[in-house]
Order: sequence, then C-alpha cells, then structure tokens
Amino acid sequence: MTGNVQELRPKVAETEKITINLGFVDLGHVDLMVQEGFYSNRTDFIRTAIRNQLERHSDVVKQSTARKNLDLGLRHYTREDLEVARRSGEKLHINVLGLATIALDVPPELARATIASVVVLGALQASPAVKAALADRIR
Repeated sequence: MTGNVQELRPKVAETEKITINLGFVDLGHVDLMVQEGFYSNRTDFIRTAIRNQLERHSDVVKQSTARKNLDLGLRHYTREDLEVARRSGEKLHINVLGLATIALDVPPELARATIASVVVLGALQASPAVKAALADRIR
C-alpha cells in the first residue's frame, strides 16, 4: 500500500544549517553553560543567543523590513503565479526576509521571463536550473 503514496508537495526544510567558528575560551564557556544545565546542548545555547539578539534589535529589524519592502516569513512562487505574471506583462521583484521558494515545476525560461530581481535575506529554494537562470538577478 505504501508504494502507492505520492508526495504532493516536497517538504520544506524548517531550518538552514550554518557553521560558525568560536575561540576556544568562548566554546568552553558555552560547554560550561551546557554542563551546568542552563542549556540542553550547544545548539540550544546558540539559538537562544541569536533569538535574544534579534529581540534586542527588533525595532531596527522592523524598520529595515518596512523600508526595504521585504515580505516576512515564507513566500512560495508557483508556476501558475509566474504564468499569470507573464500573461499580464508583469515583472516580479522577489524581496523576502525568511524563506523564498520557487516551485520545482517552474522552467528556467519562465523564471527568467517573469522575475526581474531576487533579494532574499534567509534562504532561497529553487531548482538548480532556475537558480542558474536567475544568477545575474539574485543579490
């Protein structure tokens, strides 16, 4: 029965992996905080520190988001969205703070014909062919 199951929409990763370099003393402090039970692991410490800094600067982030006309959160562009834009002669300017996705069934030619610029602070998920077609428009 499970051989008959089809995934209608691929799962979107909820996180993006990043790598940081820390000095040995800073890393030791993190490990001490974990060892003392303040945090469950290094990742928990780092996520908490990042969230605290984002909260501390939330007014600046809100002002910058508004000034730069950024969509906040998840923005998904379907093939239909791009076909509608093409029919109306509209060029899309993708400005996202969070995650922007372009559907996997979007051909590179359609993306190139309808997307004028891509600014994503966070992550952009699209097929390698679409990313290559938009390479000169992604900032």
